[in-house]
Amino acid sequence: MTSEGGVVLDRTVFYPQGGGQPGDQGLLARQDGSEIRVKNTVYGTDRSQIVHQVEGELPAVGETLSLSLDWPLRLKRMRVHTALHLLSVVLPHPVTGGAIGDGDGRLDFDIPDAGLDRAAIAHELNALVGRDAAVRERWITDEELDANPSLVKTMSVKPPRGTGRVRLIEIEGIDLQPCGGTHVRRTGEIGPVLVTDIEKKGRQNRRVRIALA
Repeated sequence: MTSEGGVVLDRTVFYPQGGGQPGDQGLLARQDGSEIRVKNTVYGTDRSQIVHQVEGELPAVGETLSLSLDWPLRLKRMRVHTALHLLSVVLPHPVTGGAIGDGDGRLDFDIPDAGLDRAAIAHELNALVGRDAAVRERWITDEELDANPSLVKTMSVKPPRGTGRVRLIEIEGIDLQPCGGTHVRRTGEIGPVLVTDIEKKGRQNRRVRIALA
């Protein structure tokens, strides 16, 4: 039990909230067959700890639990997250913010010209999805990232650092950028994507919203 009122396990498959992506949900199964619902997953005060925020009675310290991830929910977020990487290719401008929802998401761009065509963006985005490109991860050192600052597209969210190495997400032949989130293995798994809205958020800020069709 932690100050966040949750459960810390010796290992977990649940993704903790961060970088615009919500924390995973699911169930913790006890040895007596009862289940505890995980309503969110977050980092503890010490970021080396992952806290499962639960509803109802907390298990005892040392109790053995089995995890059951809400996979349909996670998969929607993975598809949206990967689609947002592709959106940053369609619109190659500095990213000032973003968020991932349960089947939808958004990126905010620093774009001085407001002339964005929703249909054209959707066409280019779905063309990239349709290439069914492989999505892979690899790692570089902090020093290598410092030597290649152009890899970082986000102005508001910095790449996860502190361990001496940084995780890169590569979409084969399309994109490469630091990211600590979850993604599908191929762009074809995203499926058709809609551009649902483009909003003006200040003189140079444009918010582009997408959703899984």
